Amino acid sequence: MLTLWYGGTFDPVHAGHLAIARAAADAFGVPVTMAPAADPPHRDATGASADQRARMLELATAGDPRLRVDRRELHRDGPSWTVDTLLELRTELGDEAPLALLVGADSFRSLPTWHRWRELLQLAHLVVAARGDEDRADLPEALAAAAAGRWTDEPARLAATPAGAIHALRQPLRPESATAVRHAIAAGDPAWRGQVPVAVAAYIEAEGLYRQP
Repeated sequence: MLTLWYGGTFDPVHAGHLAIARAAADAFGVPVTMAPAADPPHRDATGASADQRARMLELATAGDPRLRVDRRELHRDGPSWTVDTLLELRTELGDEAPLALLVGADSFRSLPTWHRWRELLQLAHLVVAARGDEDRADLPEALAAAAAGRWTDEPARLAATPAGAIHALRQPLRPESATAVRHAIAAGDPAWRGQVPVAVAAYIEAEGLYRQP
């Protein structure tokens, strides 16, 4: 069975994250594991602690059998390199088990900035939460070369092979943004509550998160 992994800072988790995860779970017929990063090496410090972000994920996914939460990156020392997580999963699953990494379109385009990014497609498939065919156009040169010949519109291909394919996941565009949620909270704009699950909104308020810009 395909293992579908969705990592990120989830700072905070919002309806857009959940829509992508659920769309992938429905498309592939397997649960999606959402894994909060402990120490994102490629971006500024997060607005909530790793434990708080993981707790918000657990609240957001509670009761949905399609979604799981894995805290392994919180228990590792050093930066949360995706390649290290995939190597760890490969050790657990074996070399022949199908494994896919779910990423957003923007994350996919930034892949050449990731640590040891060329190894990712040797370890897993990529499922890109796409906005349309433009996600295959005007890619950075190195990424376009690495992706050539790997695209597939058939989810079954990912379940049949261990790694190396890229699938564009078609799903409705969502307006939510973690940055926008944090800014709205800091500005005292109550609109942010409609962009996160009710339990997550209650937790953010109880913990006093993101109140400072």
